[in-house]
Amino acid sequence: MTIAPNTLPMPPQLYDLLPAPVADKALLDMLALRRSVKVAHLGLPGPDSETLTAILQIGARVPDHGKLGPWRFIILAGDDRHALGTLIANLLQQRQPDLDASHLEMEANRFARTPVVVAVVSTASSHAKIPEWEQILSAGAVCHNVMLAARGFGFGSVWLSEWAAYDRDALALLGLNPSEKLAGFIYMGTATQAPIERPRPDALTRISTWSAPIGPSELAIENLGCVL
Repeated sequence: MTIAPNTLPMPPQLYDLLPAPVADKALLDMLALRRSVKVAHLGLPGPDSETLTAILQIGARVPDHGKLGPWRFIILAGDDRHALGTLIANLLQQRQPDLDASHLEMEANRFARTPVVVAVVSTASSHAKIPEWEQILSAGAVCHNVMLAARGFGFGSVWLSEWAAYDRDALALLGLNPSEKLAGFIYMGTATQAPIERPRPDALTRISTWSAPIGPSELAIENLGCVL
């Protein structure tokens, strides 16, 4: 089933009354089985311009303490994916002149592995009231929301970083300033095969319930009770 972006609700205006949460089995089913698709299994077609815009609008609806919007998007599509990859490959070749041709070719095609790549940039900065860490977490939430929105439109995606996400020269080629960091590259396309489940941590082993500490007087009574 294809979903047209123009069938989605219009962006609400400030102070509009929004729907209250209700049970939604379709949403829970999707979240319960959520799975990234390997980049090698993402092919044509990718989201068109209108759909990608809708994906990013949905992706931006995340918790954001202070309403700062401490993130931005850079879209890599068409021939520009190859152009950036070539610049990245040239950067590596300058650093490592003996790098073999196959490695350079892989780097040149890094961003052409899927039809569309979205770079999510964290613009977190020092703020008088909003901790920088909370701003960074908001950018991470954007990455996941973008993936969920892509899934809603029928596209697979995967959130990758790889070395280029941490190399300041590579990030400068992408257009980041020195104060910005890359939260991740979201690769998108049509899944060429269904993903399979992978090992996952057991959430039940990571759950605890906080209890109020026992006060000194309560502890004494409890110990007395044990003696009696």
